[in-house]
Amino acid sequence: FEFDACRIYLMDKNGRHLNLAAFRGTDPGGLEHVGLTEGFTGKAASTRSLIAQHVSELEDKERAALLTSKGFKIIICVPLIAVGEVVGVMNMASGKLIKLDQEMIDLLEVIGNQISVAVKNAGLYENILKKKDKLLEKKNMIEFFAYSISHDLKGPAISIHGISKLLNKKYGHILDDKGRDYCEKIQKTSEQIVTLVEKINIYVQAKVAPLNIEDIRIRGILGELKEEFSSVLENRHINWITPQKDHIIRADRLSISRVLRNLVDNALKYGGDNLSKITIGYKEDENFHILSVGDDGVGIKKDQYEKIFQVYQREKTSKGVAGAGLGLAIVKDVAERHGGRAWAEPGAEKGTIFYVAISKNL
Repeated sequence: FEFDACRIYLMDKNGRHLNLAAFRGTDPGGLEHVGLTEGFTGKAASTRSLIAQHVSELEDKERAALLTSKGFKIIICVPLIAVGEVVGVMNMASGKLIKLDQEMIDLLEVIGNQISVAVKNAGLYENILKKKDKLLEKKNMIEFFAYSISHDLKGPAISIHGISKLLNKKYGHILDDKGRDYCEKIQKTSEQIVTLVEKINIYVQAKVAPLNIEDIRIRGILGELKEEFSSVLENRHINWITPQKDHIIRADRLSISRVLRNLVDNALKYGGDNLSKITIGYKEDENFHILSVGDDGVGIKKDQYEKIFQVYQREKTSKGVAGAGLGLAIVKDVAERHGGRAWAEPGAEKGTIFYVAISKNL
């Protein structure tokens, strides 16, 4: 093309003005900003049409004089349209007459389309970077929040627990029944605060801590959990059923152990007095390892299946049972960080089965 100048204008966020983003050739002084009602550039943007005109035909005589002073006689403007949105205008100027045929028009429109796509992609990339920065900021804020809770709340709670326990031990004989009851309530409440703080820290770790992906044996984790819950299982006469075969999956061992622990603990807490068995299963498909923890307890209503995985959400049957409402939220986050998901289904006869899918492509 025999043009003396080429300018690329991009639309501002309000969609009212075009600002010079790049140029080649003659100095663009005085042409850095264009309104949608100004000049050939504004007309091309507002009409979404290719404009090719003589400078002498421009109604704005002041602007025409400016263009003429730069030696321009012909102006060709191509609107830059991406996904139905005008993102800018390509403005080309020449000091001599140009033969404009259909082939040239088609070529200019192709170039305009390529620039439009590049501009749109650049905008998307910029948005991604901004969102990434916001996510990083939120991540740092969450970590700081957890750190603050751990140091500012856990310490005093432990101190209160220790002091109330010592008070009850040394001066319990002086206190009346009401006084001793107060001491026990203080101990119990401070224990709950410490437990809540630990749960919050675990929840944060499940969301942001780096994953150490390795080959892990499910049987080894289940053996540790059985030993951990052995006294409860024995006292309540609950059967512990696990897969006969061992299975190896690639995942973060601490996270998977935490998931299974939370699901077993969930069954023990909310399964009810008639809970008689906890069944841990394994199956797989082409893309996922699928772990499951089922029980024959009171079960969960179907309309609660989605809600229970949200932070601080607890099933209606949990009334009167201690808990922070974070256990299943942790399960959900761990599953998603492993490229999978977590969900619940009703048991074959009664109770609930929780499933956790772990991607095989880790």
